[in-house]
Amino acid sequence: MRILTGILAAALIALAAQAQAAQKIIGFEAAYRGGAMVRSVESIGGKVTRQFKIIDALVAVFPDDIKDAAIYSLDGVTSVEEDKVIKWIESSELSMNSVPLPDLKNAMTAINARLELSLPAVKADDAELPWGVKRVNAAGAWNFTEGAGIKVAVIDTGVDFNHADLKANYAGGYNTIISTMPPLDDHGHGTHVAGSIAAVRNGVGVAGVAPRASIYGVKVLDKNGSGSYSNVMAGIEWAAQNKMDVINMSLGGGGVMEAMQKVITAANDAGVTIVCAAGNDSGPVNYPAKYKESIAVSASDSSDKLAYFSSKGPEIAVIAPGVSIYSTKKGGGYTSMSGTSMACPHVAGLAALAIGAGANTPAAVRAKLTGAATLLPGLKPTDQGFGLVNAANLR
Repeated sequence: MRILTGILAAALIALAAQAQAAQKIIGFEAAYRGGAMVRSVESIGGKVTRQFKIIDALVAVFPDDIKDAAIYSLDGVTSVEEDKVIKWIESSELSMNSVPLPDLKNAMTAINARLELSLPAVKADDAELPWGVKRVNAAGAWNFTEGAGIKVAVIDTGVDFNHADLKANYAGGYNTIISTMPPLDDHGHGTHVAGSIAAVRNGVGVAGVAPRASIYGVKVLDKNGSGSYSNVMAGIEWAAQNKMDVINMSLGGGGVMEAMQKVITAANDAGVTIVCAAGNDSGPVNYPAKYKESIAVSASDSSDKLAYFSSKGPEIAVIAPGVSIYSTKKGGGYTSMSGTSMACPHVAGLAALAIGAGANTPAAVRAKLTGAATLLPGLKPTDQGFGLVNAANLR
């Protein structure tokens, strides 16, 4: 009995200590690389849990009695930010059990061209193409690129890489939550996003905007769509270090954060095009879409109206279909969802096509996308940026 009581007491003490610990993201001067900052953090009772490589920052856990002022007192520290765990996927993203037939009267007619691999000609009523893929005229680019060889990182809840429409294009990934585990989707959001980007064109199911691009699953969010700032940052860093061409971030939350800004800037400088969902709160553009390096995407419906939930503002670069988007479902099959999270991967796929068409820097990709866009009537620039992209104009 005494042994059991002792074990329970030890467990309670450990839980109490964990509850009282505070996790921080600490930025520092370059001169303090190579272990100097780690030693300083440890000298005041901190435990370093992650060191970033593309920016001068680390993550550390401190006892609750160590305040930010004590951390700032360390030589070389430039910023101290709380490493919050938040819900990055908004509840207004809707999964629909019954899939409504979209209004296709405004959909653009896809080209009739023979594609590689002896696939049949693409027709405007091709059942494999969801309405959003048709609306951006993805097939209009497929005679000069389908995104083959372009690497797209889906920074999200992971990807169901066993899905019949994804496994041919799935090329790997990383789990920032448990690094020894594969980035398998246990939520469903990331799998749906991946399908809109690069579901394979095989005559069944759905096809993505860039049906031959390579998909990399980067799991930063858990089964509830929640995750820490540092896990999202680690996903961006992994994408930069592994030479991804495009990042899709169909997530948003929190406010401006110095460390997040730095890792996004570093990824952009490394040549990664960053595409972000604007947000679903009908208000201003959310972070990380609000950062200047991000290509912020708002959502339209099948009548070319701004989706009622879409965030908007001067940061919007382009608009894309985001209502009743039919795509791949975790565990197999397909489902329809709505949100700027669903608009974002259309543009990530378009970015892959733009790179396949010759754009070789994030700035060049942005220029190709905005140059290929047309303003939708009745919408303000803050609703749609440069408008809706026509993939045929990416050449």
